[in-house]
Amino acid sequence: MDVGRFGIWDHNLARTARTEAVETVAELEELGFGTVWLGGNSSVEAAAPLVRGTSRIIVANGILSIWEHEARDVARERAELEATHPGRYLLGLGASHSALAKNYHKPYSAMVAYLDALDAAEVPVPPKARVLAALGPKMLRLAGDRARGAHPYLVTPEHTAEAREALGPDALLAPEVKVVLSEDAARARAIGRGVLEMYLKLPNYTNNWLRLGFTEEDFRAGGSDRLVDATVVWGSPGTVRARLAEFHEAGADHVAVQLLEDDPEKLPRGGWRELAGVLGLG
Repeated sequence: MDVGRFGIWDHNLARTARTEAVETVAELEELGFGTVWLGGNSSVEAAAPLVRGTSRIIVANGILSIWEHEARDVARERAELEATHPGRYLLGLGASHSALAKNYHKPYSAMVAYLDALDAAEVPVPPKARVLAALGPKMLRLAGDRARGAHPYLVTPEHTAEAREALGPDALLAPEVKVVLSEDAARARAIGRGVLEMYLKLPNYTNNWLRLGFTEEDFRAGGSDRLVDATVVWGSPGTVRARLAEFHEAGADHVAVQLLEDDPEKLPRGGWRELAGVLGLG
């Protein structure tokens, strides 16, 4: 399963009408992206038609919440898809957040139990076919030990370097990175703050930023310029290429780009075409 150097992360694809979603992912495949990540607590069921409607691109969950999907059902659905389209689907698992998930408790222990259940299923999900949403060192080590690797969200190159050390040299490291294709600082930061707003209320992210050297002051008023500029890549095509290269240089195997535009509920298909050109894909 070759996820490629770059992929697309998007929270709208999983809830877009099936025909349009398949057409969109087929275009991403032709543009040269290696993987499409379905954000926003997606499912195997949402990924399946995108796998079946394309020929090469890997379809991954970014992420499937362990609180909302029974492990035995996930294992069965994944086995059915793998039987007809081997090596095309990557199961991304996450423990979500206490503010978003019902029955949230002891996320690390819950993830271990979920992986145990996947291993014990009638057709197990092998470690090489799953990745974990991981930020802290403990969950990162688990991703290296019991999965193919990690899919950290909303991180910096500095975090990527730390994640690589925690995972070891052989595990897959595929961070999500936000990008605005604009050289207008005011516009790029405004778009970035609009997206960061909800994450500033979630301790998983703020605690991770504190570990990286940010302070409580960086979380005020929608996020400081320092925080926005560290977590949202923007600028000229050359700047965007250089900043994304920092993640690869820090140890990432794959970068899952979440392209941000003015309307967060619209599929940025034109922007993805532009991005493919910026990255020299195709």
